[in-house]
Amino acid sequence: MDEAPASRDIARGHTPTRGHLIGEGLAWTARWSLRFLLVVAALTVVGYLVIALWDVMFPVFLGLVIATVLEPPVTWLRNHRWPGTLATAVVLLLGLAVFGGIIAAIAPAVAGQAPAIGQGAVGGIQQIQGWLQGPPFNLGASQIGQYVQAAVERLQQSAGQIATGVLTGLTTVANSVINAVLALVLAFLFVKDGPTFLPWLRRVAGPTSGGHLAEIGARSWLRLGGFIRSQALIGFVDALFIGVGLVIFGVPLALPLAVLTFFGAFIPIIGALVAGALSVLIALVVQGPGTAIGVLILILAVQQIEGNLLQPLVQGRGLGLNSAIVILAVTAGSSLAGIAGAFLAVPVAAVIAEILRYFGEQIDLRTGAQDEPSEDAVAEMQDDDAEFEPEPDTETDSGDSIEPADRPTAADSDGTTPGTATTPRT
Repeated sequence: MDEAPASRDIARGHTPTRGHLIGEGLAWTARWSLRFLLVVAALTVVGYLVIALWDVMFPVFLGLVIATVLEPPVTWLRNHRWPGTLATAVVLLLGLAVFGGIIAAIAPAVAGQAPAIGQGAVGGIQQIQGWLQGPPFNLGASQIGQYVQAAVERLQQSAGQIATGVLTGLTTVANSVINAVLALVLAFLFVKDGPTFLPWLRRVAGPTSGGHLAEIGARSWLRLGGFIRSQALIGFVDALFIGVGLVIFGVPLALPLAVLTFFGAFIPIIGALVAGALSVLIALVVQGPGTAIGVLILILAVQQIEGNLLQPLVQGRGLGLNSAIVILAVTAGSSLAGIAGAFLAVPVAAVIAEILRYFGEQIDLRTGAQDEPSEDAVAEMQDDDAEFEPEPDTETDSGDSIEPADRPTAADSDGTTPGTATTPRT
């Protein structure tokens, strides 16, 4: 690229004019604006492709998440001389058995405690009617009845839309089952053929690009796997303490709420908020405000322990994502694909952040930039300098310095002492 006029003037010893400086700044701004617009356009095209192919992309993303859970036990079995296909199949079947056992344990609890929930809901409605009849609303029973009748008529008029919604819901359930089966198949293939993928990618993309792609893939896989496993451990601890607390308070559906708390841990911030709010709501409807306040205090205490102890201990540096980015990612994912999108949003954001972090490292390597040392490192270096600092030279009255006799004279780079010459041997 040609050198800017202002730069040429400086190189020739001329002072650049104001017009040259402004023109150089505008040219730099124009070049980078064009590049920025091209990047935004490319990302927009990628986003539209992801939305258009979401039915295909979602099972792939979900399969990768499941594969990160299956990979550690499969690797352990492979290290004990199990064939890759057999190890993957056994771990996958055991995982399905555990998941099915959890569902089988939850279903009877939900069915058995449904009457209590219904009675609590009726009691809650009666409490709401009492609040509406009192201050500050002061609504009469007839007015409340009119509002209820209007709501019933609105539901009757919307019967066709409700039926359409039910059919849409059934279609969604069927699609979810298909996506789940496809994700399990892809997870099986990802885990079984995983050790050969990165070498294949390196060969196909070439030595230079393949090396970068393989490194990005390895880092993204480690980041994704670490997130899933750490969130699973944190979710298990949260579900255990909250579930035990709900049992102590006598809140119905304690086991389903504990399971919901476990899965909510995979949606940072939002998942814990939704699971906790649902637990407090059920406690309020069934057992009243006192129990609801106790459940709220329990959930807040568990969340504080998680945030201040478990997450720093288990996750270390964590995802390296700001909380605002996490919330925006969850919001974008939920608007794109509902609950499934919210579940996958944070892992995808973590992988993107890892890719950007790798690009930043490569830029630092090429430009020779180094990270600034931490305050502790600076203090340690200053202490070392103070410890090994030489004694000050003794000065004469005239200000000339006298070199101590016992101090060796500095040597040249070739090992000789200044002021001396080496005599070649004949």
